[in-house]
Amino acid sequence: MGSRIMAAASAVIVVTGTGFAYYTEKSVNNGFSRADVINPEDNAALGDDMNILLIGLDTRKDQNGNDLPKDILDQLHAGDGEEGGYNANSLILVHIPKDLKKITAFSIPRDDYVPVTGIPGYDHAKIKESYGLAKYYAEQKLEAQGVTDKVELEHKGREAGQKSVLQTVKAVTGVPINRVAEVSLVGFYDLANILGGVDVCLNHAVDDEFYSGAVFPAGPQHLDAANALSFVRQRHELENGDLDRTHRQQAFLTSVAKQLKSSGTLTNVTRLQQLITAAQKDIVLSAGWDVLDFAQTLGKAGKVPIEFQTLPVKAYDTVDGQDVNVVDLALIRSTVRTAFGMQTDAPVAPKTTPTSTVDVWNAGANPGDAGKLSTALAQKGFTEGTVASDTSGQYSASTIYYGSGADTDAGQLSDMLGGIPSVASKNVAAGHVKVVLSSDFTLPEALGGTPPTTTSVAPPPKSGSTAAGATETPSADDGVPDSGKPVTTSIGDDIPCVN
Repeated sequence: MGSRIMAAASAVIVVTGTGFAYYTEKSVNNGFSRADVINPEDNAALGDDMNILLIGLDTRKDQNGNDLPKDILDQLHAGDGEEGGYNANSLILVHIPKDLKKITAFSIPRDDYVPVTGIPGYDHAKIKESYGLAKYYAEQKLEAQGVTDKVELEHKGREAGQKSVLQTVKAVTGVPINRVAEVSLVGFYDLANILGGVDVCLNHAVDDEFYSGAVFPAGPQHLDAANALSFVRQRHELENGDLDRTHRQQAFLTSVAKQLKSSGTLTNVTRLQQLITAAQKDIVLSAGWDVLDFAQTLGKAGKVPIEFQTLPVKAYDTVDGQDVNVVDLALIRSTVRTAFGMQTDAPVAPKTTPTSTVDVWNAGANPGDAGKLSTALAQKGFTEGTVASDTSGQYSASTIYYGSGADTDAGQLSDMLGGIPSVASKNVAAGHVKVVLSSDFTLPEALGGTPPTTTSVAPPPKSGSTAAGATETPSADDGVPDSGKPVTTSIGDDIPCVN
């Protein structure tokens, strides 16, 4: 819902940076709430590059779990406070290379149906749900241990949610992430108020008064904070639904960045203090992120080009009565890694000498793939373990489970197998890795797989009755999901018109 744009609000701080360059008191860094969610290995893998996950929460509560005041809810056009929840309705993955030649940002559609791990009872979910589900189960566990403090439950629950959505995005995109920023609904309102509203441009007039409150004419216009939220919340009556809302989010981000410079906020000490105070109240950052150093570096870089893209969606479907986006994980990983200038081909051998025994279970992959993989891995230096089949139905997402002492080899296997998520498990013996191959698994050619062939297939029906893992490619007449063309801009550029 409304906080789909929350990540964009924090992205303004991320991609402009220059505002903090004028405000160097240590209170800036110390004033942010922090979450311990980053894996040190991701930091090491990226070096001086940054992959930043921006999370926008659809919650009508503050960081301590308290309901927002009614007057704020009225301005947000967001119901009475019972709506929403803890869905990560806005996810943006931003790549900032150390040479600062170009920033690339991918919006991740919230309804992408993807594999999830570590959530009891779930192996797939909408990507937005991984946060709230993990938060709920973490709080249930803490309460069973005797924790009763509401604020402690809220903070630890949110940290579990952040870790879950971070792990999910890493598995989907196949890239490490070393920074996280989370913003909830009220953060957008505070930012837009400080800026005095934003400029937008619409290709067509819209009337969505009942749902989002968006009632606007076509063309360029200036919106106050409440109407700006309606602009980015609208998804009904749009040609491409949530994907058009993603395009609005990208246009909004450009507009806010331009407004930050043109309004004089970055050189006005009073307004800058207001902006920083609001950011500290509304944004949670990953531990270890030096915001001042980061902002000053960006501030010295001048006009950096920024390209906004949206992760590709293959088709629409219905799962358990909910509309979902069907995605091609291999295509997503290749797309993101190429855009980020990272290696696109999976390594054919481990970088360091393996020390682990690898057990391979076939839980829905092509017949014979488990044996082929086991043999191939033995040839690469891994100790060959058990090869077995699992017909229990409990595994519908390929996953690598590892015991103590086998984390490095599990990571190497994940890389070799195209980014399959790896998870520590107490049920796996020390020094062992258990590779579970589900129906989503494709054996790489380098490990004995068959080269892909090109075939023509019929599009799925409009009713969305095909399975979430369907291989059909929809035609234009059947509602091809339109992720839109990349939006290339620089801070201060003109604002693009959107649906």
